[in-house]
This record gives sequence, structure tokens and C-alpha cells, in this order.
Amino acid sequence: MMNRNQILQGAGLGLRRALLGPFENQDLSPVSFMEVAPENWINVGGWRGKVFAEYAEARPMILHGLSLSIGGPAPLDETFLAKVRQFMRQHNVPLYSEHLSYCTDNGHLYDLMPIPFTEEAVHYVAERIRRTQDIIEQRIAIENVSYYAAPGQEMSEIEFINAVIEEADCDLLLDVNNIYVNSINHRYDPVAYLQAMPGERIAYGHIAGHYNEAEDLIVDTHGSAIINTVWDLLDLAYKTFGVFPTLLERDFNFPSVAELLKEVEQIVTVQNRWQKTSEHKLKSA
Repeated sequence: MMNRNQILQGAGLGLRRALLGPFENQDLSPVSFMEVAPENWINVGGWRGKVFAEYAEARPMILHGLSLSIGGPAPLDETFLAKVRQFMRQHNVPLYSEHLSYCTDNGHLYDLMPIPFTEEAVHYVAERIRRTQDIIEQRIAIENVSYYAAPGQEMSEIEFINAVIEEADCDLLLDVNNIYVNSINHRYDPVAYLQAMPGERIAYGHIAGHYNEAEDLIVDTHGSAIINTVWDLLDLAYKTFGVFPTLLERDFNFPSVAELLKEVEQIVTVQNRWQKTSEHKLKSA
């Protein structure tokens, strides 16, 4: 198994089945790593399985789960986790990440539901993360998610996330767009939130577009271009924590490959600016 700290770098792009055709014979050199949902690729054979294996051979491939339901009421699907572990070893995958949410309750809900921000939930979720890490035999990264209600809230979102990550001893998948979306929907300061995150735990980041439903309601869709305010938050994240691997999420309403790569290249541009700043400071010290 590769050490992700040694191989994950630069800018990434999600590999979606709808992009297999458009990506054919394209120069994807700006893309340093790719990400897939394991649920969509485990046990996939035929030409799709062959193409996936080729992509996983060409650059690091990481897994971002959709269905583990880390905060759900049902027992963890340990059979699925065993398949994830096998898939990771088969394709030399360095990292598995999941959402800090739940999506099952005696069946799949087909959405990411908010976990109550309570001390009881911290202990419950942290234990399930530790069990997941035991099964796949390595640390996982947990993503700060967008949410549209906060049932039973006893602490702030950032207090909840920090408490879960500390107790579970896991890593963080820092989603910059979700910080912005939640800051509008729940009226908090995105800069203060970002700066309160555990930077030393960041495994990689996400950046994406969203949909403005109303002046005070944003929906996290991954179906549009990234806005300048979100780019500014990414810039601040690098300034605050240093440069970390960052992936462009685009799940539907795909533009041309050239437009996708332009956003990937914009991530690289921001990363390079802060890399040069960091190197200059080291030389001046």
C-alpha cells in the first residue's frame, strides 16, 4: 500500500462514468490524481473495468465513499468494507474517505442526512470510524459536509467535526465549497470556520460549484463552475495550512474537457503561488 503523503499532490479530478468517453485520447496531464466512488466501480468488469485499471495505473486513485453511512443507526456494513479493502489493494489505492453524515435507515435514503451535533453523536460516530479504520487497516479521511437542517443541535458544526476527528483519530477531507454553502445557509463566518479546522489532519481537499436557490439558500450540487468567493476560500486555506492536494468535483452538467481542465489548472496555479511563497520564506529564514 502506498503512503498517501508521498504520492498525493497537486490537483485532482473525479472520474465519472459519463466522462470515460470525453476523456478518451485527451491530454490529462494537469490531473495529478483521480477520485471515484467505490460503490460505482467495485466488481465492474468489461471495458469499463479495463479503462478504470488503466487510469489507476497511470496516476494515484483515491476512493470517496457514498453509502457507508458513518452516522447511521444501522450496523456498519462490514462486508462492504472488506470489499473496499480488497479493491484498495487490487488497485494500490492510498486513501479512502467518507462523508460525516448518514444515508441509511432500514434502507438507503439516497441523500446525505445531517448527524445531530451532540456529544452522544461524537462518541457514536468516532467509534464507527475507528471500526472502519480497523477493517481497512489504515486511517480514513472524513469530509465536512453540506447540510440544510441541524436537528437536536447542542454544539456548533465546527466543534462537532473537531471532536469527532480527535476522538476517532482520523484524517480530514476539507471541502472548501461546503464551508461556503453552510456559511450562507446557516449564517456563520466562513473564514473563522476554516481557520478553526484541524489543519494538521488534512489529507486532501475538495472544491466544487453549487446552485443558488435563493439569496439565503445554496444547494451543493457539483454541477456548475466554481465561483470567485470559493476560490478565495481555497486561497485562504493554503495560506492558513499550507498547500494540500485538492480535487475538482463535478458530478453532472459536464462542460467540455477543456473547461474542466481549466479549473484543474486554476487549482494548480493557486497551489504554485503558495508553494513559491513558502519556498521564499524558507530561503529568507
